[in-house]
Amino acid sequence: MGDTRFIGAAERRARLGVRHRLAGSARAGSAAEVGDALVALHGTDPASVFLAVAARLAGGVEPVGAVERALYEDGSLVRMHGMRHTVFVFPASLAAAVQASTTRSAAARERTTLLKHLAAGSSFDEDWLAETERLVLAELAARGEATGTELGSAVPRLRSTYVYGPGTRQEGTQSVASRVLRVLGMEGRIVRGRPQGTWTSSRFRWAVAEAHPAQDPAGARAELLRHWLGACGPATEADLTWWTGWKVTDVRKALVAVGALPVAVDEGTGFVLPDDLGAVPEPEPWAALLPALDPTAMGWQGRDWYLDPAHRAALYDRSGNIGPTVWWNGRIVGGWAQRPDGAVVHRLLADVGADAERAIGAEAARLAEWVGDVRVTPRFRTPLERELSAGRA
Repeated sequence: MGDTRFIGAAERRARLGVRHRLAGSARAGSAAEVGDALVALHGTDPASVFLAVAARLAGGVEPVGAVERALYEDGSLVRMHGMRHTVFVFPASLAAAVQASTTRSAAARERTTLLKHLAAGSSFDEDWLAETERLVLAELAARGEATGTELGSAVPRLRSTYVYGPGTRQEGTQSVASRVLRVLGMEGRIVRGRPQGTWTSSRFRWAVAEAHPAQDPAGARAELLRHWLGACGPATEADLTWWTGWKVTDVRKALVAVGALPVAVDEGTGFVLPDDLGAVPEPEPWAALLPALDPTAMGWQGRDWYLDPAHRAALYDRSGNIGPTVWWNGRIVGGWAQRPDGAVVHRLLADVGADAERAIGAEAARLAEWVGDVRVTPRFRTPLERELSAGRA
């Protein structure tokens, strides 16, 4: 490989342990620190955000309060649509870059699709949609925040329905409410607030959002990629294209814009930031129980350097969503689940030794203690999680 710096799997796992705040000495003191370290936490399943932060917090920091303060009080974290049309929790400092680089174009497609569906299955047109949105925004401005149900009561138009897929096998009646709120949210005009119920709930209240500062899309892509490479580099072009959902040409332009340097990795060529060629010492041994859709487990398209391919079938669902995982020193070595009685149980898929088993057991006990009486069932269930939660240890 000539003079090209080689970063092997062991060093990549060392980077992961430190930069993703998983090694004991690297744990964070706040939810905002975790958000900054990871760049994006999958928010499709609300519980995953809390579980991901909890796994990375130093002792003495209460996870639920830490996340709720960051999301709903000081605003250091924000929940919004991002890459691949998915809801994430981002550092507020990156929200404008995410909107300009990724969400804006997705929102335009979402609006076009909604108007197409309304035209095919109702008498509602663009003017009707604009007036409905105006009424929703006015109601939220007056109330401060409201649930979808409350908005439907106050704005009867939201209770309107249309025929989805007329003349096809998918034909059915749908409410416009969720689609209208989704478009407004993706456009950054409204934002999800504190949910009803516990921290596992997805029944969010909505509020009018502050406008994001205008950013050039190319500059925004460079900003987002710079943060992600700092957290996850080295990464291949395939990793970057998959994670961002951008065109390959946009990824390549962003790599040039940040001055990314090529390095050799086991899969071929990876990229790091220009000041990130130095060796990273291996941290102390560490164990972690990470939730379904954790950003570390979902951070790269190429995962063989931290996941044995033989374990994929047990840990992923049919759509490629990863379930709860057990980690030891940068590798996924098993899975875990919570049973209906509240017990946190796990199964190891690799021989890790007695010291690792004790450390993993301690992490399981730590997780069970703070979860307490709350029951957590992943939204996307995997074969091993189903087995464990059903009592088949």
